[in-house]
Amino acid sequence: MYLALGANLGDRHAAIAAALGRLAPEIVVEQVSSLYETEPAYVLDQPRFLNAVARVRTGLGPQALLARLKRIEAELGRQPGARFGPRAIDLDILLYGDTVLASDALTIPHPRMAERPFVLVPLAEIAADLVPPGWDVPVAVLAQAVRGQGDIIRRKGGLNDADNRD
Repeated sequence: MYLALGANLGDRHAAIAAALGRLAPEIVVEQVSSLYETEPAYVLDQPRFLNAVARVRTGLGPQALLARLKRIEAELGRQPGARFGPRAIDLDILLYGDTVLASDALTIPHPRMAERPFVLVPLAEIAADLVPPGWDVPVAVLAQAVRGQGDIIRRKGGLNDADNRD
């Protein structure tokens, strides 16, 4: 299973670290990509985002996992706002094993994952050979194709590096 994490308000680094810390015990973090600073997508008049992708495992089903992520977002100060607008934290389910799901509340694989460099590049860092359900090519191939779409700036390291602080 893979989750996307992003933030563009306040201490973005701390928000992502806090979100990862609050996943336990129901969700175990196995690996986290580097942090990437990216230009906003869709709504351009807002601060840059800090993004990462995490590989996780859990016994929660997809709907229960989504509910847990929404609770963490609320606990970390996410406020309702404009779609694609600024946010203190954003947690999305990208992939849930080989599950394909489409409901009003949740679509897996994430429906806009293939068009988002801020998701594909960090996902390719930790799962380059992964071929999501319904895709014909590995994540790394699409990540390379979208690299020029949007300004992705690779940070100097991961969550534990002091030079990544806002």
